[in-house]
Amino acid sequence: MAQVPYGRVVSYGQVAVCCGHPGAARTVGQVAHFGPPHLPWHRLVHANGRLANGYVPGGFIRQKELLLEEGVAFNGDLVIMKEF
Repeated sequence: MAQVPYGRVVSYGQVAVCCGHPGAARTVGQVAHFGPPHLPWHRLVHANGRLANGYVPGGFIRQKELLLEEGVAFNGDLVIMKEF
Protein backbone atom coordinates (compact mmCIF):
# COMPACT_ATOMS: atom_id res chain seq x y z
CA MET A 1 0.00 0.00 0.00
CA ALA A 2 2.90 2.32 0.64
CA GLN A 3 3.67 2.21 -3.10
CA VAL A 4 0.21 3.29 -4.26
CA PRO A 5 0.71 6.87 -5.46
CA TYR A 6 -1.26 9.84 -4.18
CA GLY A 7 -4.41 10.24 -6.27
CA ARG A 8 -4.52 6.59 -7.34
CA VAL A 9 -6.40 3.54 -6.13
CA VAL A 10 -5.77 -0.19 -6.23
CA SER A 11 -8.14 -3.13 -5.89
CA TYR A 12 -7.86 -5.94 -3.37
CA GLY A 13 -7.19 -8.35 -6.22
CA GLN A 14 -4.45 -6.16 -7.71
CA VAL A 15 -2.65 -6.11 -4.37
CA ALA A 16 -2.97 -9.89 -4.12
CA VAL A 17 -1.44 -10.32 -7.59
CA CYS A 18 1.41 -7.91 -6.79
CA CYS A 19 2.15 -9.96 -3.68
CA GLY A 20 2.36 -13.13 -5.74
CA HIS A 21 -0.93 -14.58 -4.50
CA PRO A 22 -3.62 -14.14 -7.16
CA GLY A 23 -6.98 -15.07 -5.74
CA ALA A 24 -6.11 -13.88 -2.24
CA ALA A 25 -8.14 -10.68 -2.35
CA ARG A 26 -10.00 -11.58 0.85
CA THR A 27 -6.70 -12.01 2.64
CA VAL A 28 -5.72 -8.52 1.49
CA GLY A 29 -8.95 -7.28 3.06
CA GLN A 30 -8.02 -8.87 6.38
CA VAL A 31 -4.56 -7.33 6.26
CA ALA A 32 -6.12 -3.96 5.47
CA HIS A 33 -8.44 -4.21 8.43
CA PHE A 34 -5.70 -5.04 10.90
CA GLY A 35 -2.64 -3.66 9.09
CA PRO A 36 -0.35 -0.79 10.02
CA PRO A 37 -2.48 2.35 10.38
CA HIS A 38 0.13 4.63 8.79
CA LEU A 39 -0.42 3.08 5.33
CA PRO A 40 -2.86 4.73 2.88
CA TRP A 41 -5.61 2.08 3.21
CA HIS A 42 -8.18 4.56 1.86
CA ARG A 43 -6.70 3.90 -1.60
CA LEU A 44 -7.81 0.26 -1.47
CA VAL A 45 -11.15 -0.36 -3.23
CA HIS A 46 -13.12 -3.17 -4.82
CA ALA A 47 -12.40 -4.06 -8.47
CA ASN A 48 -15.62 -2.37 -9.60
CA GLY A 49 -14.67 0.87 -7.82
CA ARG A 50 -16.88 0.32 -4.79
CA LEU A 51 -15.45 1.63 -1.56
CA ALA A 52 -14.63 -0.61 1.40
CA ASN A 53 -17.54 -1.38 3.69
CA GLY A 54 -15.37 -1.58 6.79
CA TYR A 55 -12.97 1.30 6.20
CA VAL A 56 -11.98 2.67 9.58
CA PRO A 57 -11.84 5.39 10.86
CA GLY A 58 -14.85 7.20 9.52
CA GLY A 59 -16.23 4.48 7.28
CA PHE A 60 -17.34 4.82 3.70
CA ILE A 61 -17.95 8.57 3.93
CA ARG A 62 -14.44 9.33 5.21
CA GLN A 63 -12.81 7.07 2.64
CA LYS A 64 -14.61 8.93 -0.14
CA GLU A 65 -13.63 12.31 1.35
CA LEU A 66 -9.96 11.31 1.47
CA LEU A 67 -10.01 10.09 -2.14
CA LEU A 68 -11.79 13.24 -3.33
CA GLU A 69 -9.12 15.33 -1.56
CA GLU A 70 -6.54 13.46 -3.66
CA GLY A 71 -8.43 14.22 -6.88
CA VAL A 72 -9.91 10.76 -7.43
CA ALA A 73 -13.12 11.00 -9.48
CA PHE A 74 -16.33 9.13 -8.85
CA ASN A 75 -19.38 8.12 -10.81
CA GLY A 76 -21.91 8.24 -8.00
CA ASP A 77 -20.29 6.21 -5.24
CA LEU A 78 -17.93 4.25 -7.52
CA VAL A 79 -14.34 5.25 -8.26
CA ILE A 80 -13.75 5.57 -11.99
CA MET A 81 -11.24 2.71 -12.04
CA LYS A 82 -9.96 3.15 -15.61
CA GLU A 83 -8.75 6.65 -14.75
CA PHE A 84 -7.41 6.08 -11.25
